[in-house]
Amino acid sequence: MSAAGSPPTDGDGPVRGPVRPSGLLDVLRVASVVLDTEGRIMLWSPQAEELFGYNAREALGQYAARIMVHEEHLDLVVKLFAEVMRTGRTWAGAFPIRRKDGGTRLVEFRNMRLLDDRGKVYALGLAVDQSTVRRLEQDVALSTRIVAQSPIGLAVLDADLRYVSVNPALEQINGIPADDHLGRTIREVLPLVDSDAIEVTAHQVLDTGRPSVDRFMTGRTPADPDEDHAWSVSLYRLENALGSVLGVAVSVVDITEQHRASIEAETARRRLAVIADATTRIGTTLELDRTAGELADVAVPELADAAAVDLLDAMVQGRRSTLDPAEPAVMRALAVRRGDEADVLSAADPPGRVTRYAPDRLITECVRTGLPVMVPRVKDEDLARIARSPEAAELLARAGVHSYLAVPLIARGEVLGALDLTRTRNPRPFDEDDLLLARELASRAAVQIDNARWYQNARDTALTLQRSLLPSHPSVTGGLEVASRYQPAGATSEVGGDWFDVIPLEGDRTALVVGDVMGSGIPAAATMGRLRTATHTLASLNLDPAVLLEHLDRITVGLDQAIATCVYAVHDPRARQCVIANAGHLPPARVRAGHAAELLDLPTGVPLGVGGVAFSTTVVELDPGDRLVFYTDGLVETRRHTLDERLDRLLALLDEPGHSLEEVCDLLLRTLHEPDNADDVALLIARATTPDA
Repeated sequence: MSAAGSPPTDGDGPVRGPVRPSGLLDVLRVASVVLDTEGRIMLWSPQAEELFGYNAREALGQYAARIMVHEEHLDLVVKLFAEVMRTGRTWAGAFPIRRKDGGTRLVEFRNMRLLDDRGKVYALGLAVDQSTVRRLEQDVALSTRIVAQSPIGLAVLDADLRYVSVNPALEQINGIPADDHLGRTIREVLPLVDSDAIEVTAHQVLDTGRPSVDRFMTGRTPADPDEDHAWSVSLYRLENALGSVLGVAVSVVDITEQHRASIEAETARRRLAVIADATTRIGTTLELDRTAGELADVAVPELADAAAVDLLDAMVQGRRSTLDPAEPAVMRALAVRRGDEADVLSAADPPGRVTRYAPDRLITECVRTGLPVMVPRVKDEDLARIARSPEAAELLARAGVHSYLAVPLIARGEVLGALDLTRTRNPRPFDEDDLLLARELASRAAVQIDNARWYQNARDTALTLQRSLLPSHPSVTGGLEVASRYQPAGATSEVGGDWFDVIPLEGDRTALVVGDVMGSGIPAAATMGRLRTATHTLASLNLDPAVLLEHLDRITVGLDQAIATCVYAVHDPRARQCVIANAGHLPPARVRAGHAAELLDLPTGVPLGVGGVAFSTTVVELDPGDRLVFYTDGLVETRRHTLDERLDRLLALLDEPGHSLEEVCDLLLRTLHEPDNADDVALLIARATTPDA
């Protein structure tokens, strides 16, 4: 494509179309004068009229020396004119001329002899104002010097976008001599840069005249064929004085260092953002699996396309672990995250699985040495050391895993496990910056994971202790059918001190107990066990419920400031009644056929451990078929509802007909106990039967 009015050419070959005049002669305003052998003016151009001030009618036929030359130079000019006419040699020089208005001007002349077809001799004089010539010379000299010495790469492309000129700086940037540029396109000279985009932009500049400034371009040149460089490229349309389009001027500035610094700054910013994100997202709970999942979520996709968090199984179980060089690593998978590659997920161990990794596996090396393992460019033989099995290695190869990184999870000087990272879609291999970020994430997450690990072990211990202290009672006693449930607090909370008990007594009587030790963890569970044992012992003495609570109160006062609530009831099937005493606990509910479920109206009493306050006993009728429902506050208390609202909801559920005791237990827990509740629940339901049932 050529610019309008600029005909295509073949180098120095013939022009293939009409040519518009250059504007250079118009800038110079060259005056033309033809003289005969006598020195009279035969032709007088418009530029001569402008330069000397005489119009054609005034000049034609006049002796040139009289109207063009100052008197003091008249003899010299006549002599020079005669020399030109005699020898035919061209004369060039500058001297003052006299204008019609009387002023003088320094003019540069070119004088030469002409012959017509009849052999007649004439003289042609070309005259230009010397100040115009000097100004143009200075402009050209300045432009040439600037172009030659500029540290910025400069080039001129013609309308076909072929190089016309190249300065030394661009020679150095491209690593190609100037002569090897000329007549060739950017694509031909620099095949490893984005020439298509530059050519599109250049055509737009040619068509519109609007410059394109600071266009970013990257690629490689023969000057440095092994490294990518970045350049700022600006393009401007070139026009002559008449507005004819000559081509495009191109300036090229190497901004590789700035670009690399920008990339490093962006990488650092991204790293800080990821670390900040990790700080807020990792360790939101003390749940081990969730904490590991939060680490994997942060790593994908910012750092890797797939991530796995694996812990040494011994560390998960609370034991120390050291590996000999020939010993396999027994790892428990906690979390796996991946992008769109199903094969990567299939190759990874699913959460919860325990896998033995051979001593030569990279993850084994990582947890044994406590050092990162990075394989920037994964080869086929590397996959066998990354995957758990040959089948998994095949899946990783199919997914296109090309880079691998494993960093140890170290907390309090112990290696807990490893963060395992792979890249498939991201084309960049892992580098030192990625390693630095991965180690930072692993370091921060390892402490949270270790906290969750210790908490989980402590919680499991307390839960085991608490469950061991809860009764395994028969479903039917002398006069009651009984069902019960214990529901631990949410996974992120410590176990509490809730308990229940069913104690057979003489005469088919049954003692029913539900209590709640304030606090959590092993101390609460231990206190609960001691109170339960004491309740068993006191129940065997056939004490009145209020008296029994008074004894429990004195025992509780001596248990390191322990506080507990408790409801103690004794059911007598022959009397068809319960005697109940309450120590600061929520009231039981009674469900009778033909009546709405109700909360028993009992004196609340004070919690056990307060001391010095008497308890009272209340008699409650309980006919065969009637039900008593005992529960702890974890069933009904929430932050979003009032206690009255929750108790009303409890009674409404108890009014639903047709459920067995076991079904009612499940219904209440499923409906009322929320998964994130920080309190555990003890639930006991008893239905009165006939004495001989």
